[in-house]
Amino acid sequence: MDLLNRIHRRKAFCDVVEQKRLKERKLIIDCPTRWNSTFNMLSTALKFKIAFAAYKEREPHYNHAPSLEEWNKVEKVCKLLEVFNGATHVISGSEYPTANLYLAEVWKVKQILDKTHEDEDLFVKEMVGPMKIKFDKYWGECNMLMAIASVLDPRCKFHMVRICFPLIYKSKEVVDENIKKVISSLEELYDEYLALSLEESPSPIVNLDSNNLSSSQENAAIITGFDEILSILRKNETAPPVKSELQDYLDEGIYVPKTKSFCALDWWRNNSMKYKILSKMAVDVLAIPISTVASESTFSAGGRVIDEFRSKLNEESVEALICGGDWFRHKYNVKKKSKVDKQEIQITLKI
Repeated sequence: MDLLNRIHRRKAFCDVVEQKRLKERKLIIDCPTRWNSTFNMLSTALKFKIAFAAYKEREPHYNHAPSLEEWNKVEKVCKLLEVFNGATHVISGSEYPTANLYLAEVWKVKQILDKTHEDEDLFVKEMVGPMKIKFDKYWGECNMLMAIASVLDPRCKFHMVRICFPLIYKSKEVVDENIKKVISSLEELYDEYLALSLEESPSPIVNLDSNNLSSSQENAAIITGFDEILSILRKNETAPPVKSELQDYLDEGIYVPKTKSFCALDWWRNNSMKYKILSKMAVDVLAIPISTVASESTFSAGGRVIDEFRSKLNEESVEALICGGDWFRHKYNVKKKSKVDKQEIQITLKI
């Protein structure tokens, strides 16, 4: 009897949804093992807001419809969770983005936390307060990887750091100090790559053939009037200092891509002849992931990349399996099945 009542109530709710001509056809329940399912559940429920109100008018015994105050709370929570959800997909998504994208997401999270903390609603303040304290404590010190990686994005260079740091650190003294740290660390890193490049470069081969040596001495002995004039000009003309690749890169204007699809690694590969040393450094920095696992693995207690039967394999075998799978999918353009779709199930309404 109870099952029949549930089927009847579900059908009645579906009729209301069709009557209101809603595009969404199913609700999502919160999954206790997935943190982001809360955002998916609430954001989907908001789309059925008018359906819940209409169903309450149709069924007088239905007492579970959220009130207007509760809907307002849901909207505010969703605005906050939407930023976290987007940042999580960028920072620790399955595609493993380049490191130049991280700082902008941290800045965006800081922005929404500060804005929400100033909300007049006490419910929102109490929710965001502890989050803001933890964020400010964790980001109290400059994350050098994120900063340097953003500078090595030709679309941003130092502009990203100068925009994000004042919001993240507030105090002008701290902002200036951290910017100086980024500049000095960037220069030190470049100097290390320059030194390695000089060590790897082959030494020039000197030809000590006696005939060539004597002929060069004879040619050097013949000095024309034009050579003397050039010699005088060189002495009077001060040679300009040779700029490093790093300084040359920073002095140039930002790169404006023609399309939205831009890959920093591709840009450095295409400009590797112009920036022979800096391009090697940029590739190494941009390829560093901020998270070694995907977001669904981090925040889910469900299945992992390696199941319990394969977890006893040695490190080389595990690495070969994961890398081989990624390379295979990239080569043949094969995409993983979305785990979110698997979690979406039709809700059993408590009506």
